[in-house]
Amino acid sequence: MIGFQLFRRLVRQSRIGLYRMKSDLLSVEPVRVFLLTENRLLRDALLRVLRKKDDLVAVGAISFSSTVLDEVAALNPDVVLFDTVRLALDGPRLVSRMLQRGEHRKAVMIGMEDDQATFLQAVGEGVVGYVLKDASAIEVARVIREVAAGGAVCPPQFAFSLFQCAAREICFSFKPQKETIFGLSRREQQLVRLIRGGLSNKEIASQLNLSEYTVKNHVHRILRKVGAGGRLEIATRCQSEGSQTLSLTEPSV
Repeated sequence: MIGFQLFRRLVRQSRIGLYRMKSDLLSVEPVRVFLLTENRLLRDALLRVLRKKDDLVAVGAISFSSTVLDEVAALNPDVVLFDTVRLALDGPRLVSRMLQRGEHRKAVMIGMEDDQATFLQAVGEGVVGYVLKDASAIEVARVIREVAAGGAVCPPQFAFSLFQCAAREICFSFKPQKETIFGLSRREQQLVRLIRGGLSNKEIASQLNLSEYTVKNHVHRILRKVGAGGRLEIATRCQSEGSQTLSLTEPSV
C-alpha cells in the first residue's frame, strides 16, 4: 500500500514538473526574423517554414529598397536573413551598414554557393550565419536559433579556412611591425607588392587568406599613409620613394 501511494505521488509530481516545463517554454519570446531576400520563391518558402515554428516568427519579408534599413529598424528583428551577395556584402553593403548603426541584430546569409572567398568576405562584413542553397528547412531553423542565442554557424567545409584565417591574423598581430618611409607595416608592405602586381582586392584576399573587407581596410590605410589618390599612385609613389624598403621577405603568418 505504501509503495502504491509513493508511486501515485511520484506520478503527480512528474506531471506538475512537465506542466511547469511546458509553461516555461510557452513563455519564451519567439525569435523575430526579418527576410531581406530578392528571390521571391525562396522568400515564400522561408515564410512557410517560419509559420510552422512556435519559437520563430517572421516580422517582415521584402526585397531591397533604399529605405530597407529603416524598415528593419522599425520592426526590430533579432535576426535578418540575406540572400544576395551583391546587396548584402557589395554595393550597398547592407550587412556592415546595419551593424554600424549599433543595432544588435544578427546577420545570416542564406541560399549561398559553396564559395570560400564569398564566405570569408561575409564573415569580414559581420555575418554570423552562413547557409548553403541546398540546406533543408530544419537546418535553416537551427541556424536562426543558434545565431539568435549568440552562436555562429558555418558549413563544415569552411571551418578549416576560418581557423586558418584567424591563426594568420593572430600570429601576425604578435609580430613586431617594421616601419618604412611611409610608416607602412609589414602587412601593408605585403599588400603594396601585390597591388603593384596588378591584383584586385578579391585576388589579394584569396592569396593571403584574408576577407575582402580586411583587404579594403588595409588599402584605405595605405592610401592615407602614402598620400595617394588611387591604387596606381600607391604603386608609383612607393616605387619612387624607395622600393628597396618593400623588398623585405614576406612575413610568415
